[in-house]
Amino acid sequence: PEAMAMAGSITAIMTGTAYRTSAELSKELGPFPGYKKNADDMLRVIRNHRRAAYNVKKGEYEGLQTLPVGIDKKMVSKELHKAACDVWDAALNMGEKHGYRNAQVSVLAPTGTIGLVMDCDTTGVEPDFALVKFKKLAGGGYFKIINQSVPLALEHLGYSSTEAKTIVDYCVGSGSLKGAPHINLKSLKDKGFTDELLEKIETELPRAFEIGFVFNAWTLGQDFITKTLGVTEAQLNSPDFDLLQNLGFNEAQVQEANDFICGRMTVEGAPGLKDEHLPVFDCANKCGRYGQRFIAAGGHIRMMAAAQPFLSGAISKTINLPREATVGEIQDAYMLSWKLGLKANAVYRDTSKLSQPLSTSSGDALDEALMAPLESDASEPAAPMPKEEVERIVYKYITKRRRLPFRRAGYTQKAVIGGHNVYLRTGEYEDGALGEIFLDMHKEGAAFRSMMNCFAIAVSLGLQHGVPLEEYVDAFLFTRFEPNGIVQGNPCIKMTTSIIDYIFRELAVTYLERHELAQVPPEAAAGKQDSPLTDAKVQARAPQSVRLHHGSAPPVSAVATGDGGMQMLSIPTPPVEATSDDAARMARLQGYTGDACSECGHSTLVRNGTCLKCVTCGATTGCS
Repeated sequence: PEAMAMAGSITAIMTGTAYRTSAELSKELGPFPGYKKNADDMLRVIRNHRRAAYNVKKGEYEGLQTLPVGIDKKMVSKELHKAACDVWDAALNMGEKHGYRNAQVSVLAPTGTIGLVMDCDTTGVEPDFALVKFKKLAGGGYFKIINQSVPLALEHLGYSSTEAKTIVDYCVGSGSLKGAPHINLKSLKDKGFTDELLEKIETELPRAFEIGFVFNAWTLGQDFITKTLGVTEAQLNSPDFDLLQNLGFNEAQVQEANDFICGRMTVEGAPGLKDEHLPVFDCANKCGRYGQRFIAAGGHIRMMAAAQPFLSGAISKTINLPREATVGEIQDAYMLSWKLGLKANAVYRDTSKLSQPLSTSSGDALDEALMAPLESDASEPAAPMPKEEVERIVYKYITKRRRLPFRRAGYTQKAVIGGHNVYLRTGEYEDGALGEIFLDMHKEGAAFRSMMNCFAIAVSLGLQHGVPLEEYVDAFLFTRFEPNGIVQGNPCIKMTTSIIDYIFRELAVTYLERHELAQVPPEAAAGKQDSPLTDAKVQARAPQSVRLHHGSAPPVSAVATGDGGMQMLSIPTPPVEATSDDAARMARLQGYTGDACSECGHSTLVRNGTCLKCVTCGATTGCS
């Protein structure tokens, strides 16, 4: 309650001061356009802001059905509460005389990334994600972020420097092999590690998520691992290989050493820390492997509600929920937000996405959490599966080339992109799966034509060696270079960002049924006279037994061939016909506005705050 009253008071002073300044500007420059016809409502809003600062009774608010959370003057210092009330008195008095230059003056947006760049431990009412967390980098990898306020907090709580160091070391670890149990300088020297390698390991350990991340080929060198430690190439390249266990350390020993070196990432159970001080260090999530405490959703919401009455717009922050959160708990979070008068709410359940920018545990622990089954809420019946074609496709990549027949089917598609003629020719296996492509731009120079031919050959060889077409599509889609723009001659694809983008859009639509990548659905294009995609031809190109929604590797046989070939299992169910009305309804349910994206041309823009975001390419109209 004290923290919420303080947050409300500080927010009240900020916004009240802004409105007072806006009234001063209005005195010199005049109010904002439209103020005169909205003056009564504007002043009513200011009066309600002021009433929240004084925390008046229910019947004194004007025109409000959902009451705001006022400042509890018993929970905050008299000086701070008086400052909040005085500034709103001044803002109202000056506004009644001169009006306001600004209709709105404040809003609180989430600033997690900005806070990291500014080296802030927390960002306002947003609690720390965890005492020790790991930021995922866009280019791959992680870096370790440690809350630097823990020693200062311990000092304010009355702990001595020695006691504080013991607690901090328990949380973040020693960052060194010196004195570590089992895995230390002496035990590693006995196994053949040189002083130079040990010094290199010591340099990397303070940044490591776990000690196992340091004992790898990039740090130690492949020659040392294979020649000195006797690890084979096959072992080293295995995704399950663990160098520390290979050296003779068991799992319990590795974990004990890891806790000493990299820390337990929580202060829970730290020697000397009093139980009554644990709430000071609570974070948005459970901290590390051993942490059990976290700020409940209600705590996030009530802190937001303390600031909301003193903001022109909304306060937005992430309400973090643990992985075990149920649908009912999320519903309760939204209901409480509404009851307390919040204008915005953002809920995130930990590990609900395969990739998240911040995490509290290593990749292995995150994978375990993702793979662990969630217990469904017994009070809520499971949602029925959608009535559509459902298949299970099992395939493995092959290294042996699967050659095409000498006489093969396929099609030729001509298109004009930016005034350049592009001819795409495909070759198919007996079952209709794609096996090769040919590209021709006969009016281009010899060098460009040769590059395109070599690119087509490289893609064809990959397809024949088992690389799924979807991998190529995901890799080359939205590649941007000239010529690009409007596409002529193709019945389904009307806009492209480059020739490469066009090629893989066409292949994805035809062979993967990725119709969302086409501006014109194939069923609509098939009715046009100038379209070569008649229903018969479309059916002839795709395998009849399986519709490949994910991956392009075709079904070769229901029984393994024994030569390293591909094995496919398909369990089709009858497809359900979709109508244009169904498609339009689904588009509305998905939030599509119908506007075209300026980057990729798709009509897949959805609301993202006050702006629009394209779910196809990720481009926005201004908001991130």
